[in-house]
This record gives sequence, C-alpha cells and structure tokens, in this order.
Amino acid sequence: QVQLVESGGGLVQAGGSLRLSCAASGSFFRINAMGWYRQAPGKQRELVAAITRGDNTNYAESVKGRFTISRDTAKNTVFLQMNSLKPEDTAVYYCNANALVIVTSRDYWGQGTQVTVSS
Repeated sequence: QVQLVESGGGLVQAGGSLRLSCAASGSFFRINAMGWYRQAPGKQRELVAAITRGDNTNYAESVKGRFTISRDTAKNTVFLQMNSLKPEDTAVYYCNANALVIVTSRDYWGQGTQVTVSS
C-alpha cells in the first residue's frame, strides 16, 4: 500500500557530508510523520530524526547540530542532510513514514541505505 524508496547513501570520509532522500508512493490518504532510523551491526535500531506534518522536528542527541531533517509534504518526500559525519554514524539508515490508509494509520519502512564513514 505504501512504498518508501531511499537514496543517497554511500561511503564518505570523516568530516564529510551526505544527503539521504526518501520518497513515499502508493495508495494512501495522507503521510503523517516521517523519520530516519539507523541500525549499526550488533546494535538496535535507533531514531535519528523525525519530522511531523507540521514540520516539528526531533533529533537524537548524538546528531544534534550535525544532521538536519526536512520534508516536501506535497511530494511525500523526506530528506536527511548529514554534515560533519563521524565513523560512529556508520549504519544502515531506514526511512520511516506513518501513513493514513483508508481509516487506519500505521508505520511503513524503506529497505534501508548503507552509510559508511571512514576515519
């Protein structure tokens, strides 16, 4: 019903930047909050940043001041600008969207995109 397609991951040196994008498509009435999570090897998936439909944002403490989440509501797309990247930011990054489908809201996930930061 809802497909999330991510792009923008890759390999970057410490201190560099990457921009992730995620576009939602399919059959839904509305996309509510959108966000980015990440999962490093051997660790649990964690919230990186989230943004509501009203553009209220929330960030993990570890990325505050370095990452910026934004969205294009009309295009059902969310972005994550990642600056001053550190090796500890290395992980698979997953896009998340809460979508209203008919009368039910639920979360959907992208397939993940690898971000690798070399020291």
